[in-house]
Amino acid sequence: MPAALVPSVGWGVLHLFCKVGPLAELEAVGAAVKAAEADAVQVVPVAMLGHKADVAFMALGADLWRLRQLQTELASAGLEVVDSYVSLTELSEYAQGVPDELREARLHPNLPPEGKQAFCFYPMSKRRGDGHNWFTLPYDERKELMYAHGASGRKFAGRVLQVVTGSTGIDDFEWGVTLFAVHPDDLKEVVYTMRFDEASAAYAEFGPFYTGMVAGLDEVLAAVGLA
Repeated sequence: MPAALVPSVGWGVLHLFCKVGPLAELEAVGAAVKAAEADAVQVVPVAMLGHKADVAFMALGADLWRLRQLQTELASAGLEVVDSYVSLTELSEYAQGVPDELREARLHPNLPPEGKQAFCFYPMSKRRGDGHNWFTLPYDERKELMYAHGASGRKFAGRVLQVVTGSTGIDDFEWGVTLFAVHPDDLKEVVYTMRFDEASAAYAEFGPFYTGMVAGLDEVLAAVGLA
């Protein structure tokens, strides 16, 4: 591979949403994931619900070339990538003073969290409309709105883990949001609750939602027909 391409802060994050076609090979898919993990890439396999995809892989690692290699190897194993999202782990501009432990958890998360099998991913951006333009608000006002938004999310501590990754200039939206929850209705409740916050109600635009179940690689592959 070419010389490593790494962010100056944090990791690269690649969400791949795939269909399982007749040429998909169980052993090749498993080998691709295990080789990436051996190269210090975290790979979260997800059995997807609905027609959008059969299986998803959330991959996090320092080297973007290594993430690209995983994508290549999964495609070569017969999976059809039907959607994807590219982002970077980040520390929000409104959270620069957080303790080192929280900073590390956001820049280098350890996934998937134990006991949270329910999975959801969606991209989002801040609105730029004539009536509501997030980027014309003063910093202090934006910070206050985001603090209130974060307070709503913290009510779900222990039930939901939210991983927000940045994608401004990298993909179609500005952030990717990955949720891991204890119960599937926790996903619904946290998103519904936080949509009443002004930061979301007045300023948020959402992309498509993907929902599934996190499990071990062998369990996920069996669930999507690659037993």
